[in-house]
Amino acid sequence: MKRLIVTADDFGAAREVNEAVEAAHRGGVLTAASLMVAAPAAADAVARARRMPALRVGLHVVLVEGRPVLPASRLSHLVDANGAFRSDMAALGSVIAMRREARAQVAAEITAQFEAFRATGLPLDHCNAHKHFHLHPVVGALIAAIGARFGLRAARVPIEPQHILRNVERVWGASALLWRPFAHLLRRRYRAAGLLVPDQVFGLHWSGQMSKQRLSGLIRSLPEGLSEIYLHPATGPYQGAAPGYRYREELEALQSAEVIGASRDGSLRLGGFSDFQASPTALHPGAVHAAISTGGLLP
Repeated sequence: MKRLIVTADDFGAAREVNEAVEAAHRGGVLTAASLMVAAPAAADAVARARRMPALRVGLHVVLVEGRPVLPASRLSHLVDANGAFRSDMAALGSVIAMRREARAQVAAEITAQFEAFRATGLPLDHCNAHKHFHLHPVVGALIAAIGARFGLRAARVPIEPQHILRNVERVWGASALLWRPFAHLLRRRYRAAGLLVPDQVFGLHWSGQMSKQRLSGLIRSLPEGLSEIYLHPATGPYQGAAPGYRYREELEALQSAEVIGASRDGSLRLGGFSDFQASPTALHPGAVHAAISTGGLLP
């Protein structure tokens, strides 16, 4: 059986994003959304999600290029002079790996974001991280260990099979190869911790460029197992939008007759992460302390 989760990232980033999520869920194939709990339109996103109980909502952990939940004064290693998260991901990753104080700040902020999500009252469907920053071994370990205390049972790990993309159109470039070893290791560790992780994830190569032809082609080319396709729909440009992203086109793709038709294949089942979960597995209670102290991944 082919199982598919269609996710919108950056839920809460702006009203334009929230409007697109609602439209794509009500009139398209969108089944899930990842909420940025400290984003400007987070309250509006939560209100919409409460009106759409079939929309599966998860936490989009933000540790780069966004605003924290905690006061910036408590996150000196993670924020810039304006109190926003740093954007120099490589340098920040090195600081987190080398400084125990930075790891403690990451743990505190991740905890605060899970607490903010719990305060919404929405069921926690899944978790992932902005810019896939959870591929950092410390961040990945902390999300799983802290998330377990809040009922986390599923997470995204971005592993995108290139041969499936080539079934849709010719693709070039191998940037994903740089982080593939980290992604495969993280997927093994997450599954060992009892988390549901998709077998394949699509949205990296065509991030912000997911046309209806690409989306329908991916759906028709899906292999057996659990797949996730993530997009960034919006009704139009908004403050903080990524340059070059075709937000409106991605919304139109999610609602297109071509994509809806492809999703009606009898061998395909759509849903959120929680629709495909088995019984939960407990995570060792010392995992958070281990990640902070050593910078290591889950045991």
